[in-house]
Formats: sequence, C-alpha cells, structure tokens
Amino acid sequence: MMRSNTVKTRLAAGETVVNAWLSIGSSYSAEGVGHSGVHSVTVDLQHGMLGFQEALHMLQAISATPAIPLVRVPDLDPAKIMHLLDAGAYGIICPMISTPEQAKALVAACRYPPFGNRSFGPSRGLLYGGKDYVANANETVMVIPMIETAEAVERIDEILAVEGIDMIYVGPNDLAFAVEGHVSFPRPASESAITRILSSAMKRRIPVGIFCSDTEDARARRDQGCALVTPGNDFGHLTRSISAAVTALADKEVEPPASFARSAHAAHGY
Repeated sequence: MMRSNTVKTRLAAGETVVNAWLSIGSSYSAEGVGHSGVHSVTVDLQHGMLGFQEALHMLQAISATPAIPLVRVPDLDPAKIMHLLDAGAYGIICPMISTPEQAKALVAACRYPPFGNRSFGPSRGLLYGGKDYVANANETVMVIPMIETAEAVERIDEILAVEGIDMIYVGPNDLAFAVEGHVSFPRPASESAITRILSSAMKRRIPVGIFCSDTEDARARRDQGCALVTPGNDFGHLTRSISAAVTALADKEVEPPASFARSAHAAHGY
C-alpha cells in the first residue's frame, strides 16, 4: 500500500501543519529537521542555494524521518515538476500562479492520465511511495499553487475552482511587492489581500499555507485561519540562533545586527 501523505490527513482533520523550509543544500540538515517534529519539510529550489542533485539527496534524507517531503519548484516548468515528483516529492509548491490556466497546467503536470499529462517514469517515487505508487499518486501527491501576485488575488475564485488543487500557499513578501510596492511593515493592502484569499479558500474548503517570518508570526497566521504555517527558513533560524548566542555571551551589551530585524526577516522569506 502506498505510503500515506500525512499532511493531507492532518489538513482533512482540521489540524495545523507545521512546515519546515530548507534553503541550504544539506542532506544532513534535511534529516535533522525532518526529525525535529515538523509535519512536512519543503526543499526550496526557487530561492534556495541548491540544485536538483542536492534536492535529491535531501529528499532521500527526509525519507528517513516522519516528515512529508515537499518541493518548491523554480517556476511552472512541467519537465522540472515531473522530475522532482519522480525524485520522491509528495507535494509541489509552484510560485507565481496568477491565472486559472496556469493552475490547470500545474495540476496537469502533477497528475498521471487521464487527469493530467505527467509522464510515466516514477523512479524514486516507487522507492518512497511503494509498489502501487502509480495507481495512487494522483490521490496522494499534493498540488499547491502559490498566490503572490495582484492578478492572483483578483482571480482567486477562478483559481480555486480549478479541479485538482489540494492547497494554496501565500507568498506574503512577493504579494507585498505586488500590492504595496515594498516589503516593509505595515502592509495594509497586502494584509487585506490575504484576508480576501483566506475568505475565498475557506468557502471552498481549500486549506491555505503561508510563509511566516518567525514563530510569533506563524502563530498569528494559524489563528487567522491558515492551515499550514512555515515559521521561517533554515538560514533564518541558523543566523538568528547564532546571533542570539553571541549577544548573550558578549562582554558588553550589544544590539543584534540590523540584518536580523523583523523587517529584514522578510528578505529571507517568501
């Protein structure tokens, strides 16, 4: 029997999914994060400092943990999407989906016929998912368009109406660029847009995920209605932890570097 996608199970039960985000190409880190208690781990091929070969090793490492492996692809490229699904990704997060036509193309790339045009060649998918991977992949693999443009907000109901979407994922910083013209705080227009996205998704019972600057932000987004929250990425956690240690051990009181201020956290986010 194909390995279940526990992210889908949690979402269906109305439970929060805590998602880790990896931008550093390290299988060692991926394995450690997968054992941290998070429910899913996303390997970032859009803004992360890594390529396919590193992503493959990270997916293999995540396989040894309870976490579900997700991938954020660089763009809406069916060949890349299919390759990463064949490598064992159980969900594809695709950036800059602004129209229902793009959403349909994303679904098609992630689904075997007759529901899509994913090419046969499951490769490592069989090793991770099991011998019946091909028969059950369409119901198990998650299709997750990112909503992060002004057009996507305007056409959110059309996008959500596309059959086969399992969840949407909000990119708050690109959305802020699109509707505010900057990523600084406060962000009244982009916050209004996020509220609109959430309202539309909840009406259709489609869960919403979102990238968050830190744990406090993730808690607020969870309380706002987001079903999956990403409390920062690996680079942000690493640098903030080291900075805090240096500050705690300093011979005299020092201020944390400006690069770790909340407004700059957004620069390492999505």
